Amino acid sequence: MASDRPSQPGARSWAERIGLALLAEPRDRNQLLETLRSAHQRQLLDLDALAMLEGVLQVTEMQVRDIMIPRAQMDVVQRDARIDEIIPVLTESAHSRFPVIGDDRDEVVGILLAKDMLRYFVEASRDRFSMQEILRPAVFVPESKRLNVLLTEFRNSRNHMAIVVDEYGGVAGLITIEDVLEQIVGDIDDEHDIEDFLTHILRHAHGRYTVKALTPIEEFNAYFNTQYSDEEFDTIGGYVVHLFGHLPKRGEEISFDGFQVRILRADNRRVHLFELTRQTLPETVTKTPEAE
Repeated sequence: MASDRPSQPGARSWAERIGLALLAEPRDRNQLLETLRSAHQRQLLDLDALAMLEGVLQVTEMQVRDIMIPRAQMDVVQRDARIDEIIPVLTESAHSRFPVIGDDRDEVVGILLAKDMLRYFVEASRDRFSMQEILRPAVFVPESKRLNVLLTEFRNSRNHMAIVVDEYGGVAGLITIEDVLEQIVGDIDDEHDIEDFLTHILRHAHGRYTVKALTPIEEFNAYFNTQYSDEEFDTIGGYVVHLFGHLPKRGEEISFDGFQVRILRADNRRVHLFELTRQTLPETVTKTPEAE
């Protein structure tokens, strides 16, 4: 026979405790956020759970244009490119999907999956390469689409990438399911991320580097033969954020002391990763407008 005694408070699940916290029935989104933060202060929610719940609420109010990768920053493959021209793009960028374009970036003819190229890495198979055989259809979405709606579409279609178009039908950028999920759960690492490398600084061709924001100033100075002070900032990421004057979003750029920096990964708390390119001549600090 089931006991009529109430369960002990400590036995309640975190979902039950949230339900109790919400009994006050907040009247709007701001009151709901205040209730959730109050629940965190009363230790009903841990910080990670609070951040994810805030992310869920934020996604319902954000549009594709808020987080898309701009057209100019898309890594693309030419429709008529030879296989020996495509393979370096795949290996250097380390993405899993690439828009395939025709004459220009407004003509996206499909999506190339890196895994579909595996058979052509064998020298004997390269003569049989045909882009048309492996090209996948592209999905197009408007800039104004809500992120929560797009996430549902990604899940239902099992598609992971969409090409973003503006009101005139031109290509504005691209967005992936990972971009949307990162707004909820924070930064997502994959097998190609620099975080898996032992070094803080990863060198590429043509004077380009991928740099962890947590790289100590002292290590950065030693690598690039610079002399930035570590008295005010411990990491190069802290120094870069100081130069921006605000917490930059992905895609924002800044130039200083002969370096060009583009933010690769950032959330609403900190910068994680940026691309650094050596320039030929030192410049004064210049920066792009804050990303929309």
